[in-house]
Amino acid sequence: MSQLFNQISEQLQQGKAKIVKELVEQALAEGLSAKDILEQGLLAGIDVIAVKFKNNEVYVPEVIISARAMNAGTEILKPHLAESGAKPIGKAVIGTVKGDLHDIGKNLVRMMFEGKGIEVIDLGVDVSPEQFLETFQKEDADVVALSALLTTTMDEMKNTVEAFEKAGIRDKAIIMVGGAPVTDNHCKEAGADYYATDAATGAEIAKKAIIEKRG
Repeated sequence: MSQLFNQISEQLQQGKAKIVKELVEQALAEGLSAKDILEQGLLAGIDVIAVKFKNNEVYVPEVIISARAMNAGTEILKPHLAESGAKPIGKAVIGTVKGDLHDIGKNLVRMMFEGKGIEVIDLGVDVSPEQFLETFQKEDADVVALSALLTTTMDEMKNTVEAFEKAGIRDKAIIMVGGAPVTDNHCKEAGADYYATDAATGAEIAKKAIIEKRG
């Protein structure tokens, strides 16, 4: 493995966006493939952060800083990845449900999903069931990930699942739920497919579910 990949991974873990950007540019200049830089440099680094986050060795602020460093690197790689025909494994529509304006958890989910090679359409906060449904159909997505941080907004998860049922496309969507007050029991009550305790686990579940769905 190129020493550069290790350096990219290490600097990303430390949240050094500017250095990550420079190293990615250097790697491209040296003729390394964009796909390898992404997988063996950026994603390898974010995987380490994901494991540490799950084990409570790092916390939300460190994850956010690492996410910024990853975004800095992927921005440079995007045109090169498009040229090489590297495709994401699937697509997810994510958002915080209607009436809820919290976004840190959702932002972590987006980063962890992207780290697993999933393309993410982030609808932001206060997202209605209709918005989730409409975007899912328009984007031909695989996953819908719903976040809630208030007990008062958790019912919107059930409403969103019902919107997919009414539209007759419930079987096409992998619906995931998460957030501080959400439990596995609530996931079942809402009629969703998966509940994840944290963003890193959610990304692993999403990847596995997409691969199974696409067969």
